Amino acid sequence: MNHSTDAQQPHARQPHPMQPDARQPSDRSRAARSQYARAVAFRDLHAGPGPFVVPNPWDAGTARILASFGFAALATTGAGLAHSLGRPDGANQVGRAELLANAAAIVDATGLPVTADLESGFGERPEDIAQTIALAAAAGLVGGSIEDSTGRDEDPVRPLGEAVERVEAAVEAAKRLDFPFTVTARAENFFQGRPDLEDTIRRLQAYEAAGADVLYAPALPDAAAIRAVCSSVSRPVNVLMGGALPLSVSDLGALGVRRISTGSALSRAALGALTRAAREIREHGTFGFGADALPYAEANALLAAPAPTAPSDDRESDPAP
Repeated sequence: MNHSTDAQQPHARQPHPMQPDARQPSDRSRAARSQYARAVAFRDLHAGPGPFVVPNPWDAGTARILASFGFAALATTGAGLAHSLGRPDGANQVGRAELLANAAAIVDATGLPVTADLESGFGERPEDIAQTIALAAAAGLVGGSIEDSTGRDEDPVRPLGEAVERVEAAVEAAKRLDFPFTVTARAENFFQGRPDLEDTIRRLQAYEAAGADVLYAPALPDAAAIRAVCSSVSRPVNVLMGGALPLSVSDLGALGVRRISTGSALSRAALGALTRAAREIREHGTFGFGADALPYAEANALLAAPAPTAPSDDRESDPAP
């Protein structure tokens, strides 16, 4: 969870929202149509017949591998990015420009809609949050989450009024875009060691009233808590999975969940395989881990396959962008 501001460009291919775009008009038009189509497709997934899983790659390669398995959308992971850069998560060591450059690489790797972990929005003022949303859109993203954490160990969760202002700023910035950018508002109580379900629900209800499209309380402890959250709001709820909670996609759907993310679980699973392999080599002098490694040819084949086709643009069927 990173809270620093950063005025650098998010990615070389993306213009700053306040600077002219050097691409040819036809290129800009095609890019805008593609982003619009991906944004509509992502929004509509939340109204589908059942919950959908949005897994979290941490670089372009893992994005392409996940896309090859048929997932309909992807989400970035702040922790996965920090760890891949050799830094701890939650220590304000990844800046906004780095995060958005990583997100742009993931967007470029596939034709899928991508939503991003935008931490707490990178700044203390509501206008900082608005700028982060604009930069996220310029990076090719079609959605992003804003959390209510502070990054301060002594006071990890923002006062509710302050948190609501930040969600409102994100929502207003999203409305100024020419496509439906999906704003997810995160209540961080449980993730920050404050297991207060009543306050978490109160916060999510306030974020819904502020206009958030999706509501998210990571680290909910059990099915009862998930059911309580889902039944307390009318907007789609995202739930974080990949830990010890033994619930399936169908279980979560029965509880009212609309979207399921994996957070840093996939990246930590990869780190787990790496550390087990290193421990085997150092402690036993053997190389049995190779039996479970993805075969070289299969890895190449996954990454050589064409990226999924982006959703087609059909604005006539979408009267409410």
